[in-house]
Amino acid sequence: MHFTEYDTRLAAYAIVIDDQGHLLLTWFNGSAFAQPCWTMPGGETGFHVDVGDIVATQHFTGAATTGRRPFRSQQFLLHATITGGELGTTECGGSTDFARWVPIVDIPLIGPRADVVDLVADVLRRSQVNPSRT
Repeated sequence: MHFTEYDTRLAAYAIVIDDQGHLLLTWFNGSAFAQPCWTMPGGETGFHVDVGDIVATQHFTGAATTGRRPFRSQQFLLHATITGGELGTTECGGSTDFARWVPIVDIPLIGPRADVVDLVADVLRRSQVNPSRT
């Protein structure tokens, strides 16, 4: 398939870890194409952040459906440091209901969760990122 025959969707997600070893997650409220689940923040958490390096990428494809062209979603995971604000979803009428700190060790126990959350857990495990680094 030629690239002009599908849509490309770019997504950037912040890996934000607090001093207690908690990862900031958001609750995606679902859509016609995806079930509600925990996912990574892409904004709208109430925090202001400085974005750091890209630490991982992944992609997936979606088939065409009625009213939607096939697509490739390219996801980027970046370290981020909180510089201000406070926890509280600021999105109105969007796809994020709320944000919450979740202990990193509890990530395998929560569900349902998006694949990108498992990717972050794997990145943290492989890189042995110090949970106190924000």
